[in-house]
Amino acid sequence: MKPVTRMITAGLLAVSLAGCGTAAAEAPAEEVRTETYIIETSASDSSESTSTTENSLFTDRDLNQSADLTDAVYFTVADDEDIAITEEGVYVLSGMAENVTISVDVEDNEKVQLVLDGLSITNDSSPVIYVINADKVFVTTTDSENTFSVTGSFSKTGNDNTDAVIYSKDDLVLNGVGTLNINSTDNGITSKDDLKVTGGTYNITASSKAFEANDSILIYDGTFHLTSGSDGLHAENNDDATLGLIVIENGTFDIQANDDAIHASATITINGGTFNLNAGEGIESTYIEINDGELTISAGDDGINAGRKSNAYDVAIVINGGDISITMASGDTDAIDSNGDLTINGGTINITAQSAFDYDGTGTYNGGTLIVNGETVTQLTNQMMGGMGQGARGQGGTPQGGFQGPGFRG
Repeated sequence: MKPVTRMITAGLLAVSLAGCGTAAAEAPAEEVRTETYIIETSASDSSESTSTTENSLFTDRDLNQSADLTDAVYFTVADDEDIAITEEGVYVLSGMAENVTISVDVEDNEKVQLVLDGLSITNDSSPVIYVINADKVFVTTTDSENTFSVTGSFSKTGNDNTDAVIYSKDDLVLNGVGTLNINSTDNGITSKDDLKVTGGTYNITASSKAFEANDSILIYDGTFHLTSGSDGLHAENNDDATLGLIVIENGTFDIQANDDAIHASATITINGGTFNLNAGEGIESTYIEINDGELTISAGDDGINAGRKSNAYDVAIVINGGDISITMASGDTDAIDSNGDLTINGGTINITAQSAFDYDGTGTYNGGTLIVNGETVTQLTNQMMGGMGQGARGQGGTPQGGFQGPGFRG
């Protein structure tokens, strides 16, 4: 039972910056970082900057790891007392409590920033943070440790199957300089729109997915220790085949997953970062592009797998750079498996596996270093179902069809 609900508005209990010294003021300007991706900017992004372009992934506020606390509202949580945020603003939350849900329900054009400043909440069956409606919600950690847990089966909230410790129906941004620990009997963090992470440390143990989004997961930086009964990072949109995207710019990832470490229905692009992936499959999507990064993958099925999950993109794996090490379990497993084309233009790929490459389309090797079971090779062999197939084009071959993926870097 939760008999008390506190209605929180920006005009109530506002205090000055002097009340909390752990979160610094952010720059007022909303400059944006621009990239060359095909992801369209949402209304929330365009309203945050005077210089937003259609190819912007992160606004300046997304990338700012602190909050402007000038007009912030401060709360210390208490057992069985929900907090309902109904107006735009910045809210600083601290304390330890049981069975508390922080809900956000504001206008479509309003933003809310939740600043976690040493917050610990354990719930029986409800999300700790539940975003019902907003333009965008920021969850920002101060230099502190914060812990959220749901210990029982999630209960349905209205028409929503709220099955995550942080559950958002709108855009969600995670940033900050502190730590967020999450333990869940279902999903860890879910956004039904875009989910961005630009900083902070995330230790998540979830029976299902650690991070989940409908439209996209966009990661600029952060430290991730994820243990999941399903996928570590999962983006999938069943209504729009062009969505279900994952883009990773940087970060440190340690993912232990029973299914896929990183899964997107449409595309996955990795431009940097350090990855230690131990999963059924390491990386899976329709179109996969790796431009840089240090990836160590141990997998029981496929290390990197491209299969038809979206009709909006060609099925392909393109590796332009990076340092990739793949160790496969024995049996009918493939280190790099494409149900379409496979193109390697650069990087260092070190494979320990019975089957190094498996592709149904064209395999093209234009450059880079390939090491298979300790031996340097200069062409792609095609091994399907345990049988060695025909060698692919060697170094200097012409790329197949000139396809360059969905507008990504490289």
